Parts: sequence; C-alpha cells; structure tokens
Amino acid sequence: MKLKEKLSSLTDKKIGLLATNYYNLETLHGVLGAAQHSGDPIILQLTQSSIDYMGLDSAVALGREGLKQFGVEGWIHLDHGSSVELAQRCLDAGFDSVMIDGSELPFGENMKLTQEVVKRAASYGAHVEAELGFVAKLGQSHAHSGFTQPHEARQFVEETGVDALAISIGTAHGFYKEEPKLQIDLLQAIVAEVQDATFVLHGSSGVPESQLRAAIQNGICKVNLATEIKNIFMKTLQDILTQNEEIDLRKVFPKATNAVTELVKGKLDIVNNR
Repeated sequence: MKLKEKLSSLTDKKIGLLATNYYNLETLHGVLGAAQHSGDPIILQLTQSSIDYMGLDSAVALGREGLKQFGVEGWIHLDHGSSVELAQRCLDAGFDSVMIDGSELPFGENMKLTQEVVKRAASYGAHVEAELGFVAKLGQSHAHSGFTQPHEARQFVEETGVDALAISIGTAHGFYKEEPKLQIDLLQAIVAEVQDATFVLHGSSGVPESQLRAAIQNGICKVNLATEIKNIFMKTLQDILTQNEEIDLRKVFPKATNAVTELVKGKLDIVNNR
C-alpha cells in the first residue's frame, strides 16, 4: 500500500503510524523487532547525517532488507531534507517518501521549495511531507514560539499539493527541560481547516502518553521518534561497558538493541491506541 493511502486510512480510524529513525544495523533491528512482535506497520526514517554516516545506497538497502527479513510492512522516508538536491537523490535511490523542510524560510519561499519537490516526486509516485511553523531543532531554544496557523496551513497545502504536513503545536526536537503542553485546540482548528493532507507530529520523545494519545485522537497520524532511540541505545551500552571488559561487540550490542525494541513496543502501543 502507498504511504499516502495508509496514512489516510489510519487517520480515519484515529490510529497513528510510528516513524522511527535508524542509525545503524542495531537500531534498525531494535525497531523492526518491536514492529514484528506487534504486527504493526512502521516508517523507517533517515536524516542527512545518517545518510552521510552509512552511505545512501547502503542505508536504503539496510532498511529494505530489514523490512523483508522481519516481515514488517514499512516505508523508507527522508527526514528533514534540507534541499531539492537531497530530495532528488533520495527519490532516485528508491525512497517511498521525502520530507522537504523549509520551515525556517519565509512562508512564500517554503511554499516554492515544497512545490518543486512535490513536482519531482510525482513521477516516482512518492509521498511528500513538509513542515509549517517552528518546531525547535536540537540546539535551538524551545522558548521561541511559532505555532502553525490554520489559515496558513490551508493555503500551504492547497498551493503546494503536499501529502503530509508537520505542524507546530507545542513540541520540539530533543529532550524537554519541562513537560510540553500540546495545543490540542489549535490542532483541532488546523484539522478543520485542511482537507487534503495528513498531519505529522515531530519531537514526540518525552511527550507524555496522555498527550500523544490526545493528539492522535484529534488528527495527528504520523508520529516521529528519534531522540529516545539514540538515548536508550547509548545509555544501555554505556552501562554495559562500565561493568565488564568484553571486547566482542556481537555480545554487547544485542542488549542495547533489545532496549530499543522494548522502547518501541511501548510507543507502538500508544500510537495504535492499545
């Protein structure tokens, strides 16, 4: 099934679709082990940093083979693509979906950038995500406010033809210094205004379960998870390595992989309303 169709179907059912970043074989297998256990579909995401680290072809092949090996329904997505050129490379490499992130540009420039990627993706049958509003990235202040405005969201979707829209309703990338408070009323207003796109929540790491569930019940479908995956993998490794002198990574890494699996199992239960 095409990703757009899947997101539309799940939105109607008030169920979310978890989108998880992977950084190497171990984090990929940790994610896929959870999806295999529950039988849920999943989106596998790659950022430019991960692509640079693993190599584009290797990263995509790893994801495709992993989905096949674990028997999981899934899609490969470019997360936070910063340029038309990167989006084009990913389309050529067989990505199912690409995100073009012009959220820090003026509104008109963001639309123009998104329109170009939508046009290019059409011939590949690929799904396109964009972002409107300010969702603080790692290293940026969470104090800056730039919530997505409903009338701008409607205009943006209508004029770009984008399939999915990441919106700013109170989340940020990375961990939070204090508990976030999602603007569910704003989400409801955006959903009422926009008819032709599904909605994406970035920065779900650390958002309380009750708020994630409320967001999905009110229109969010794609839920991104990255920071918590990196964190639990590395913290588990650090704990293991301080307690022994094992040098065989094949004996050490599986414990960190299993920690990722347990984390993602819990997130899948939340987004699937279990």
